[in-house]
Amino acid sequence: MNLQTYIRPYIDLIDTLRSVGIQKDLALPTIVVIGDQSSGKSSVLEALSGIALPRGSGIVTRCPLELRLRNVTGGVSWKAVLSYRKKKIEKTIIEFGDPSLVEKHVEEAQNELAGKGVKICDDLITLEVRSADVCDLTLIDLPGIARVPVQGQPQDIGNQIKRLIMKFIEKQETINMVVVPCNIDIATTEALKMAQEIDPEGIRTLAILTKPDLIDRGTEKNILAVVQNKVIPLRKGYVMVKCRGQQQIDEKIPLVEATQIERDFFQNHDFFRPLLDENKATVKCLAIKLTQDLVSHIKKSLPKLDEQIKKQLWDVRNELKECEAGPPQDLKGAKQFLIKILTKFNDKIKSLSLGELIIEENLFVQLRTEFKKWNDAFIRILFSFLYEKKNPSCSQQVDSSKELSQNYRGRELLGFSNYRVFEMILQDRMAKLKEPAIKSLNSIKGTLTSCSSSSQQAKTEQRIMDQFEMESMIYTQDPIYLKFLNEISSEKFSEAQLPVFDIKSKYSEMLQAYYEIVVQRMADQLPMLISFYMLKETAQLLCTDMLSILEGANVSELLFEDSDVSKRRKYLQSRLGRLTAAQEALSDFI
Repeated sequence: MNLQTYIRPYIDLIDTLRSVGIQKDLALPTIVVIGDQSSGKSSVLEALSGIALPRGSGIVTRCPLELRLRNVTGGVSWKAVLSYRKKKIEKTIIEFGDPSLVEKHVEEAQNELAGKGVKICDDLITLEVRSADVCDLTLIDLPGIARVPVQGQPQDIGNQIKRLIMKFIEKQETINMVVVPCNIDIATTEALKMAQEIDPEGIRTLAILTKPDLIDRGTEKNILAVVQNKVIPLRKGYVMVKCRGQQQIDEKIPLVEATQIERDFFQNHDFFRPLLDENKATVKCLAIKLTQDLVSHIKKSLPKLDEQIKKQLWDVRNELKECEAGPPQDLKGAKQFLIKILTKFNDKIKSLSLGELIIEENLFVQLRTEFKKWNDAFIRILFSFLYEKKNPSCSQQVDSSKELSQNYRGRELLGFSNYRVFEMILQDRMAKLKEPAIKSLNSIKGTLTSCSSSSQQAKTEQRIMDQFEMESMIYTQDPIYLKFLNEISSEKFSEAQLPVFDIKSKYSEMLQAYYEIVVQRMADQLPMLISFYMLKETAQLLCTDMLSILEGANVSELLFEDSDVSKRRKYLQSRLGRLTAAQEALSDFI
């Protein structure tokens, strides 16, 4: 097995995982490139990739740039694919076959994400390059560390960049590739300080020394000691490179020629020549080392990665069980889902209206309590005069016969009866019942707010008022009246005696008999009106309205959800998709 065949699957695996977005859920093995401004970062990446990336003074890299290098053979021409996603907008993908367009497309992508100017952005840009002249490698380039903001930059630009860098390098799965110029004191570079802060033992830090041709005479031994890991020890060590300088770029010296110039530089250098034999110099050596380090890092990370994915899959599936299933995405499935939901809703409404659905907070239990209050108020008002009469300690005792003969006597001579007086007393008592009836209705409205519409509530109130108007007519069937009267009176009456028993001494009993008829009638009538108009009829109207929705309905609009449960479900479904795809990709390696 050649090296490329061995390396490629592991790098492709991580690229696949990143493509499905699994990095949103867990950290992936990767190499990130950090360095102070003008450290030579872009030159190193250019030498590794064979393409010209944006260059210049100040902040050139303004968004994280994932550089995927794919070595292809068999006469395949150079090809690149640049992609990025702005917020939640559909991903932008640009394919091109001209290397000279890389700089233009990267700059345009950065302007789209971070805005034109010198601001930075956390959004990732991915550039995949397929060529016979590159190694198999993936790394992420981050903005250079700035100390002093230039015109147009926020005052805290330095902190913004450090925050972005820290977001990547603090993860244990990341290899930190720190680019440091040879012509400055390595211990003072901000990039290396940041790497040491989160990786004090230097276990996952690799330093790249650039610009060896610019060092002062007499400092060569000091630089050599750094590369040989004698000054600031790093487990992954140091590699020195000499990339194209600005003059070589202006003269358009090809990278292939620049590679030979670099090797000649080290070969002819009195102090740095030994680095070639130690595999610690040249871009070619760096490319091999990076690839080997990344693959080794990936292999070590896979068992832990697999364990994390399995655990998160378990957690996500359990959380999804707590969310009700959402609507299907396809139109046919969505319509069937809507029909099912409406049918289920209608069945539930009918069951609620009929008192058949037994739930923890049973609707009819609450209504029955309110209906009892109404019945109690009804009896209390209707029989208040009877209670007063029967209570000898009451200072306001009322003798009904006397009251009729004195307070309600009309133009009739003494001893004659007047039915109108009887009727007026009853009507007066009935009028006093309106207030507790409305109070009871208003209380029940609160209980049924989610079940009945305001129009149905108004209709119910009108029907109750109509019922009181009808009660003012004072009517009941003779047999019914006689039945109640006989239950109250010590004497027994029949229709044959009418109107013989119409004597004032019996008026109190006659009033009570009719009151009890009204009690039985009205005590049931108000609950029945409420149950019919505010429950049953509302349920029927709702069912009709629900079914009419299907006619010419925009199913997508009807099923659109903006609730917290919906957002949670979509988030979990998205995670489930990513984790499932990641598990499938890992299955061939575990």
